[in-house]
Formats: sequence, structure tokens, C-alpha cells
Amino acid sequence: MAFVDHGRGGTGEPVAALLRPGNAGGNTAAGHITTARLALAQLPKHYRRGRQTLIRTDSGSGTHEFVAWLAQRGRWLSYSVGMTITDAIHAAVLHVPADAWTPAVEPDGEIRDGAWTAELAGDCLAGWPKGMRLIVRKERPNPGAQLRFTDADGMRLTCFATNTIDIPIAQLELRHGQRARAEDRIRAARATGLRNLPLHEAAQNRIWLEIVSLALDLLAWMPMLALTGKPKLWEPRRLRLRLFSAAAQLVTTARRRHLRFADHLPWTDIITSAIHRLAALPNPG
Repeated sequence: MAFVDHGRGGTGEPVAALLRPGNAGGNTAAGHITTARLALAQLPKHYRRGRQTLIRTDSGSGTHEFVAWLAQRGRWLSYSVGMTITDAIHAAVLHVPADAWTPAVEPDGEIRDGAWTAELAGDCLAGWPKGMRLIVRKERPNPGAQLRFTDADGMRLTCFATNTIDIPIAQLELRHGQRARAEDRIRAARATGLRNLPLHEAAQNRIWLEIVSLALDLLAWMPMLALTGKPKLWEPRRLRLRLFSAAAQLVTTARRRHLRFADHLPWTDIITSAIHRLAALPNPG
């Protein structure tokens, strides 16, 4: 599933999804390229190529084929692609000088305690597209967390590739980490009907996927346009319980229709404010 960020503090809207067999691999370059094409096709034409459009993925997309497709001449897309910690990357991390590590930062600009970032060079870049940069983060794991084979010196390692050159390393790492917003949308998609596909035929499930995608569009845009504060962050289950299932009366009087909610409903103010906020929006047509 591919997402596009709203740029207004939202968590991203799902714009493309690809239904694949259950035994499909997680890092199949062909599937990632197809989904990226579908996502780009839904953007305005002037955003379908150029550095102002950023493709951001997790390490499942960190393949030679996908990165080469992103870096293809004439496409000129910006990318921030998670990478698996290979032996070459692991060896390069061990040779990074101590003074080359930069403290990682939080979204508010404060230094993140126990986390550092650095750029890798050397053999770990061999065979990758020209202009690609490898940024690695090392971080103290949470208490009780088990180390992995890919960790080094008791530090948890993560790595991503990018072709952006005009942003400090710490900001690049922060920008890539914000792709975790997509996990919220994936969780919302599962809660909306994609946890288990209900039908037997692939064609029928594609129709189901289209229906759920429409619901996800509503769940993405409605909080951004109609809600404020904490309700803007509510997930599908809470929205269904507090807003979508609220009982009301539709009353017609003096040739006007009024939607009346019970005064004792705790969420009446939120619902009515959302309705007024939506009604005040200009007609997109």
C-alpha cells in the first residue's frame, strides 16, 4: 500500500494498494515498482516526476531494482528507502570515526538521547545508483530488548538510502523516520476490513479492496478537514464508537432540515463542530 502525505500535519492518505498472493515475498521489486507507479499516477501531473516528490519506504523496498527505478534518468524523484543491514554495511559502520557521528534529533528539534547518525562510504555503495547516499543510525536499545546479529557494540542499527544532498544528516534521518506514520494507516486499514479478505475469488477481493480504499480515503480526509485536537488522532474503532454510531433525529421544519443529537451525548459538540466546519469549506467544484 502506498501513501501520500498531506503536508498539513496529517498522517498520510492511502492512494494505491496492490493485491498479491499470500505467498508473495515482502521485498519483491516488481510489486514495489507497480505500487509506486499507481501512487504517482494519482498525483497531479506536475508532481509525478521531480525532486519535490519524495518516495519513502521501509527496508522491504531496499533492493537494487527498486532504487535503480527511482533513480532512472528523467524521473528525478527524491527517495528515502530503508535498507537491510548487510555485511558490507555492518563492516562500514565499524570503521566510522567517533567524531563522524552526529546526534539524532526529535521532531521538536531537541537532541534524541542515546542516538547518533552518520553517512557511510566505501564498498557498501558499490553497485548502487550514482548519487545514492547511505545514512545509518545507531541507538541504545530499550531496556530488556534483545540485540540482533546486525547490531554493533550494543547499539541497534538502522539504515536508509537517499539521494537528497541539501539537508543535514540528522534532518534526513528524522524525515525518514516519519514514514512510520504509514504504520498507523496500515493499522487503520486492517481495522476497516483488510485484516482478512472475506471472499474466495481474487477478482471479488479486488472489489472489496476498492471499497475499503474508499473508506480509508474518508478516514484520512475527514479528521484533517473536520476535526481538531485529540479527536483528529482517533483511529477507526474510536471513530465508530463515538462519532459514526451516534444516534440523531432528522427534523424538517420551515422547509429546512435539522439534525438533532441528544444533549447528553458526550461527543455532540465534536460532531456538530465538525459538521459546521465541513459546511464552511469552499465548493471544490
